Amino acid sequence: MKTALVIMAAGMGSRFGGGIKQLEPVGPNGEIIMDYSIHDALEAGFDRIIFVIRHDLEEDFKEVIGNRIEKIAPVTYAFQELSDVPEGFSVPADRKKPWGTGQAILSIRGLVEEPFLVINADDYYGKEAFKEAYSYLTNLPSADIMQICMVSFVLKNTLSDNGGVTRGVCEVDGHGMLADIEETHNIEKEDGKAVIHKEDGDVFLDVDSPVSMNMWGITPEFFEILKTGFDEFLEKTESTDLKAEYLLPTMIGDLLSDGKLEVKVLQSHDQWFGVTYKEDKESVTVALRGLIEEGVYPSKLF
Repeated sequence: MKTALVIMAAGMGSRFGGGIKQLEPVGPNGEIIMDYSIHDALEAGFDRIIFVIRHDLEEDFKEVIGNRIEKIAPVTYAFQELSDVPEGFSVPADRKKPWGTGQAILSIRGLVEEPFLVINADDYYGKEAFKEAYSYLTNLPSADIMQICMVSFVLKNTLSDNGGVTRGVCEVDGHGMLADIEETHNIEKEDGKAVIHKEDGDVFLDVDSPVSMNMWGITPEFFEILKTGFDEFLEKTESTDLKAEYLLPTMIGDLLSDGKLEVKVLQSHDQWFGVTYKEDKESVTVALRGLIEEGVYPSKLF
C-alpha cells in the first residue's frame, strides 16, 4: 500500500524572531530538522513527501531542502495561503496569518489518494513514531466509522527550556483509543514540572500525560469532514477573531465528542525536540550530535 508523508511548513515562525525556523540548520552538514523526519519516514516505508508551504517561501524552501529531497524521493508541493477560503467567505483586512493546521491539510486535497501521515516541519519525532504510524496506515482496521491514528508523546519529553509551548493534552481509554484532547497553551517547564501560570493561580499538569505533537495518520475520506468543518469555523470566526485558527486537535476533539470518528493512539517514548524559540536551536544541535555519536544516524544523512 502506498503512503505519503505530509510536512506542514507554512508557519510564520513568529516566536522564532521572524525568521524561517523550519529552514534553520541543526545538523553537522547543514541538515535541518525536516531532513531527519524525512530520513526516518523513508526508512519506515513511506513512499513520497508532500510539503505544505507558502508561495513566498517557495524559492528559499527549494534551495534549502526541496531540490535535494527530490533526488531521493517523489516530492509534491501544496500551498497554504491566507486568501484560500471557500466561496462565499472573505479574508478580513487586518488578518495576517493563514488559518491553522486544519487549513494546511485542506491544501493537499486533490493531491493525495493514499493514507498519509501529517507532521510539523519544526518537530523532531524520532524513529519509533514513524514506524508505529506506518504500521497502522498499512493495516487499517475496518469499522463503521472513520478510523485515524495519532502518535502520542509523553508531556515531559516535549517541553522547552526557553518558554511556554502549546500541546494537545490527551485522555486515552483502556483500549488505547483517544477519549478526549484539549489544546492547551503556555505550558512551561519549571523544576521538572509542567505548569500553566494563570491570573487566578498556577495549574500543574501530569508530566507523564500523553500529548499530541500534530502527528496524525489520516485517510483521504477525512477531507470532506475537514472541508465542512472549515466552513463552519469561518461562519463563526471570520470577522470576529482575527487570530482564530482552524486547528486539527480541536476539530478532531469535536468529531470525537460527536461520535464521528475513532482515533487509535500510538505511543512513542522517544525524546521530542524542536525549534519553537531561537534559543532552542543550540539544544537541538547538541541532541542530534548525541544521536549521531550513538549511531542512530550517520553523520551525513543523504
